[in-house]
Amino acid sequence: MRELIRPVAVALSAACLAASLAILSADGALAQAKQAPSKQQAAPAPAKQAEPPPAQEAPFKQIALTDKQIEGVLAAAKEMDPIIEKLPEDGKPDPKITAQLDDIAKKNGFGSYDDYNDVVDNISIVLAGFDSASKKYVGPEAVIKAQIAQVQADKKMPAKDKKEELAYLQEALKSPGPAIEHKGNIDLVTKYYDRLAEAFGEGD
Repeated sequence: MRELIRPVAVALSAACLAASLAILSADGALAQAKQAPSKQQAAPAPAKQAEPPPAQEAPFKQIALTDKQIEGVLAAAKEMDPIIEKLPEDGKPDPKITAQLDDIAKKNGFGSYDDYNDVVDNISIVLAGFDSASKKYVGPEAVIKAQIAQVQADKKMPAKDKKEELAYLQEALKSPGPAIEHKGNIDLVTKYYDRLAEAFGEGD
């Protein structure tokens, strides 16, 4: 399920950061190349253009979740996961598969696969703020800080891995995710936490 779901919360900020750094590196390389043109060229050949960065998705709309929507996500995920897991990574979804996912979403009470994803996004930003041990909402910032403390205290993790993980978490801490607009969503996710955590792979 997670491969086709739009990234949110902590994963979103980290992914955006990585993409931005990659784009900046590419731009820096282009700038250096332009500063040193070949003397044999009578006229500068057109520089190979770097691929434009992907258009950033507009912030998704937060909605007040309902029991029916969460039950629908849990039911739909059971059918969608086996289909999505077979898709090649970074592959363009087959229109037939997209239509199949749309059908599953509609069967479970959603207008389309996009509508299903809107609900998943809203569930995900709440889950990102849950402490998996206490199963209580503490906020994404507190969760990230706890993860940093766990990594720092890990004696078995190789130094290189620890450094990379801490850098990742420190960057995620700068943009922990959007504030929850509908506080009732926290109560609903708490109610379904165990089932949602299993479906979303929380705590893996």
